[in-house]
Amino acid sequence: MDAETYDGWYETPRGRWIGRREAALLLDELEPRPGEAVLDVGCGTGYFTRLLASATEGPVSGVDVNSERLAYARRQAKANLSYELADARALPYGSASFDLVVSVAALCFVEDEGAAVRELVRVARRRVAIGLLNRRSLLWLRKGVRSGRGGYRGARWHTVGEAAGLFAGLPVRRVRTRTAIHLSGGGPLARIVEPLWPRWLPTGAFILVVADIV
Repeated sequence: MDAETYDGWYETPRGRWIGRREAALLLDELEPRPGEAVLDVGCGTGYFTRLLASATEGPVSGVDVNSERLAYARRQAKANLSYELADARALPYGSASFDLVVSVAALCFVEDEGAAVRELVRVARRRVAIGLLNRRSLLWLRKGVRSGRGGYRGARWHTVGEAAGLFAGLPVRRVRTRTAIHLSGGGPLARIVEPLWPRWLPTGAFILVVADIV
């Protein structure tokens, strides 16, 4: 899928609902402060990078290994946004370079996700948030079985426990998880059910795991 088509999906009715729901969960857990520096790892076309820039009004950087998607992201960039070609497993930044570090649905496609998580923690000063795909969700049954279908082909799916375990042994505290997008169709029923779904039932297709830096 080319970059423009990928980014344009977020302007479809279903894509807009999913994107905004995931972004709301991300911002709620990150609690960004005005002017904070943010890094978006595996930023793709910059959809979440742009949202983060609007929320903080501070310097926001995005990195990705896909040069075509980065080129698209740069064309949409605002003054406080910058992008760089880089691998999540070897980020070109010093330790504690960013207040907040995020990665949304990107580490699912990184071969050594453990190395990537260590890098996210290394370059963060305050908080790290990682979005992953939930193996205990209806979306997994539709799109994830047998190596995945469409844009999910080759993706790694996690349980909530596995997601939290990615931070094991790292200098973090208060590791917590939440899920969203329980009915992924995005229709009227999905929109009604979503805010009513109990937090103790983590069956949303999107897992967000968050940790504070020690």
